[in-house]
Amino acid sequence: MAITNLFDLTDHVALITGGNGGIGLGMAEALAAHGAAVAIWGTNADKNAAARDRLTAYGRPVVDLVCDVGDHDAVIASFAATVEALGRVDSCFVNAGIGGRAPSFVGMSDEEWHRVLRVNLDGAFYTAQEAVRHMAARHAGGDTAGGSVVFITSGSAKFGQQKGQHYGGSKGALIAMMKGIAVEHARHAIRCNAILPGWTESDMTAPAFGWDKFVDNVMPRVPMRRWGTPADFGGLAVYLASRASSYHTGDVLTIDGGYHSF
Repeated sequence: MAITNLFDLTDHVALITGGNGGIGLGMAEALAAHGAAVAIWGTNADKNAAARDRLTAYGRPVVDLVCDVGDHDAVIASFAATVEALGRVDSCFVNAGIGGRAPSFVGMSDEEWHRVLRVNLDGAFYTAQEAVRHMAARHAGGDTAGGSVVFITSGSAKFGQQKGQHYGGSKGALIAMMKGIAVEHARHAIRCNAILPGWTESDMTAPAFGWDKFVDNVMPRVPMRRWGTPADFGGLAVYLASRASSYHTGDVLTIDGGYHSF
């Protein structure tokens, strides 16, 4: 295999949940730019359409679907629709997630706990399960190309988050799920990894980035002295989707400008 072809995603199909903005759209753009057909799922039809228009500029097929990943039936239906439209799914980026809004740990309501876990953990499980089921079935049918499943976790998975124990707990569980998939499904040529972002520009972080006290306290702790951008995750998405990562599985890759090392 010529090294120049390692990152060629021609004939590759990538699915990105939460792909209509932020890190998800940054990954989708890079995947499309390297030749992949792309499916994006999101809950906002207008954002989906805007992202689709942006991605079609790369000349590859793009499908956008409204899907609430916390709804198991919706995930099953959306995955089937993705395969029907694009023929297969070779890589699945389990990116959709929401932030917490509890006043404190002891003040966290049962409703708030389940609101976050429903999307961040249940939704990730439903999505990954459909992707792995599809990839394993293809392998059983003689298609040895395998596939790649990538979760988006968080520093809170390792270091916790005050007032966000439900958020950090969900992200920690993704790492455990990822490693279990990597071990169980290596025999089906399925790789599974996780990306751990630092502070990155997105709709979720916009309120914090607009708060002067937060910026003054946190920015000095980022050795690269800037926030991450969605584009910072594009190269890693291409790597994890491509043949360049064919022996890379069960890992957490940190993209944080040095934040968690300082």
